[in-house]
Amino acid sequence: MKYKPVLIIVFLILIAIILIFTISESPDMEESGTEILAQNLDTPWAIDFLPDDRIIFTERGGKVSILDNGTTKIVGEINSNEVSESGLLGIAVDPEFNTNKFIYLYYTGPNGNRISRFTLNERLENETILLDNIPGAAIHDGGRLKFGPDGKLYATSGDANDRSLAQDTNSLAGKILRLNKDGSIPPDNPFNNYVYSYGHRNPQGITWNPVTGQMYSSEHGQTRNDEINIIVKGGNYGWPVYQGNDSANGYIKPLIFYQDFTLAPSGISYYNGNLYVAGLRGTQLRKITLGADGNTITGEEELFTDLGRIREAVEHNGYLYISTSNRDGRGIPQSNDDKIIRIKLN
Repeated sequence: MKYKPVLIIVFLILIAIILIFTISESPDMEESGTEILAQNLDTPWAIDFLPDDRIIFTERGGKVSILDNGTTKIVGEINSNEVSESGLLGIAVDPEFNTNKFIYLYYTGPNGNRISRFTLNERLENETILLDNIPGAAIHDGGRLKFGPDGKLYATSGDANDRSLAQDTNSLAGKILRLNKDGSIPPDNPFNNYVYSYGHRNPQGITWNPVTGQMYSSEHGQTRNDEINIIVKGGNYGWPVYQGNDSANGYIKPLIFYQDFTLAPSGISYYNGNLYVAGLRGTQLRKITLGADGNTITGEEELFTDLGRIREAVEHNGYLYISTSNRDGRGIPQSNDDKIIRIKLN
């Protein structure tokens, strides 16, 4: 019996060693400057920032919330039609928010997908529908919404499970759309309508190099063949005629495509010569290093492969903000999912 205290101490030391080893098996989350900002969310889809640096974000079921110093406050509940991939998707804060208080949302309504403008006071109010009847379906709804360097509002739309629409420049499906803040058509759009580029299957991310204005997009392929594209006005990106690295006259090849595995890319963000791409089925944050011209790839890296499905990736003030999507019906929820995570960029 005199050895019992010693055995207890040895047992406790072994338990401590096991716990330390278990924690160290998730090296991504130990990276300096990485922290969980919010958790126990339900499919957070898009993130943007108010001028005072507070986070405003959507959850696909219809909630719009503001995250401020660890506290989440719901400021809107949108009557969106959440079925499979549809629901409340993109969000964008007006560049002149301090004077007009405008917030823009992309969501699935009764007539397909729509883009609406709201006024944010204590809550979202005064909805103004800017663009309605964007073809929608249970799958392939696109949904990313961002302001470009030119002050125009850009939106991605999927082919709404009707691939023929992607090549029709009179259809809003399978496109990257561009509109003025009041919902009117910019006079320099290439087809005299909202279409900016076409031939897309299901683009879910757009970003720009803030210095050159170069625009990039992430897009879901069919049976792999996911793409990262350089977007040009009036460009045809091939779907459904071709995808991936197939070559054909009149179609723009992707900057990079993935035929060996399914990345299922969603949010994408440019920072300091790199593209950061959220991978859903690929369960990773993918870092793509660009050449000096922005048109070539010099390296790739998989990051944060232990978080499951990653939906959003957006840079703000030298930090990357990502969200998990493990409660979207296609993932395996981990403890306290879903989460918004902040990562310090070098």
